[in-house]
Amino acid sequence: MSVLDRMKPAFARLDGGLFSTAQKADVGDVAKRMEEQGVAMMSWADPFKPDPSTPQPVIDAAVDAIKSGTASHYFMPIGSPELKKVIAQRILRKSGLKLDPDRNLIINPGSDNGLLFAMFPWICPGDEVMVVDPSYPNNFQDVELLGGAVVHIPTYEEDGWHLRIEEFEKRVTDKTKLVVLTNPNNPTAVTYTRSELKKLAAFIIQHDLICVVDQAFEDCIYPESEMVNMAQIDGMWERTITVCSVSKGMGLSGFRVGWTYCDDVIMDKYHASAVSIQGAASTMAQTAVIPAFQDDSFIDAYIRKYDARRKYAYELFNSCPGVSMRMPEAGFYAWINVSKLGDSSEIVQYLIDEAKVNCNDGKFYGELGSGYLRLILAVFWNDEDCYRALDRMAAAFRKLAEKKHIS
Repeated sequence: MSVLDRMKPAFARLDGGLFSTAQKADVGDVAKRMEEQGVAMMSWADPFKPDPSTPQPVIDAAVDAIKSGTASHYFMPIGSPELKKVIAQRILRKSGLKLDPDRNLIINPGSDNGLLFAMFPWICPGDEVMVVDPSYPNNFQDVELLGGAVVHIPTYEEDGWHLRIEEFEKRVTDKTKLVVLTNPNNPTAVTYTRSELKKLAAFIIQHDLICVVDQAFEDCIYPESEMVNMAQIDGMWERTITVCSVSKGMGLSGFRVGWTYCDDVIMDKYHASAVSIQGAASTMAQTAVIPAFQDDSFIDAYIRKYDARRKYAYELFNSCPGVSMRMPEAGFYAWINVSKLGDSSEIVQYLIDEAKVNCNDGKFYGELGSGYLRLILAVFWNDEDCYRALDRMAAAFRKLAEKKHIS
C-alpha cells in the first residue's frame, strides 16, 4: 500500500511535476524550464512580467517599511487597519458600497488563498457546489480539496459565454450549497450583465444558497462593459463573499495581497479562523500597497495598453484560418478557439516549439475548455515585445492550417 492511499483522494490525484512532466506553467518548475529556453510566458496572469512596472509610491512605501523596521513584525491575521480603511474608501468611490473596514473586510495573502478561505466554512463532504464552466481552475480544485462535489454549469460560445439561468435550475438539488462565480470571468473575458446577475441572484435566494465571487479582474473593464458587484444586488449582501486582489488591475502580483468582504455575521467567523488557516499577509507588502489605493490613476495607462493589445490580437487571430476569438469584454487575456486546428494540448506544445510562446491549455478551465487556449496579453511592458510574440503565434497558426489544408 502506498502512503498516498492514506491521503484525501482529491490531493492524491494532484500532479506536482516531481514524478512526471507537468504541463501547467504554474506547477512545479515548468515555467522556469520554459523561460530558460527563451519561451515567452504568455500563460502567467502577471502584468508586464518579466519587466519592472511597480509604481514609484509603492516602491517608496516598501522601502520605508523595511528601513523603519515595521516590516520585521506581524500585522494581525485580519490585516492592517490602515490598509483596510483605504480599501473600503476605494470600494465606496468605485461602486458606492459602504463597508465598515473593521467589520466587513479581511486581508488575505493573495486572492488564491482568499478564494480557498472564502469557501472553507461552507463545504461539508458531499455538498454540491455550482461552478460556471469554463472558469478559473481553482474554482473547481478548491471545492474538491474541501470535500465538495463540483457541479459544472455550462456556458456557450454562441451566447458570448454569458449565463443561462436554466442551466443552474436544471442542476440544483437538496445537496446544493454554494455558487462560485468569477466576474469578470477568467478565461472567457466576459463581464456578466446586471440583468443576468439579477436572475442568478433570484435563483440563489430562492434556493437559500451562498455565493462566492472572485473579482480579481474587477479593475480590468473596457468602456463598453459594466462591472456589477453581486453583493449590491437586492438580497445578496447577506449571502455573498467577495474576493479581490492587487495582482491583476494594479499589476502587483508579487506583493501577494488580497482582500475579502462580506456581511459581519459571516466575517466574524473569518476573523476567528484567520490565524489558523491563512495567517498574516506580509507586513511590508500590506504597507507598500496603501499608496496604490490612495491614488489608483496609474491603472488607466494599463487599461489603455490592454485595450490596444486585445484589439490587435482580435484582428490578428481572426485572420488566421482555423482560429477564432471573441473580443474580450474585460481582463487582459484572450480565449482563443483552435478546435479546427486540432487538440488544444497538442497546439500548446506546438506553439512552444514553433513560436516560442507558452499559453494555457483550455482543458484546465473546465469540461468545456477543450479546443481553446487562454493567452495572457499583459506580458511585457513594451507593446512591441507583446506584438512580436503574437505575430509568431499567428505565423505558426497559418503554417499549421496550411499543413492541414484548412482555409
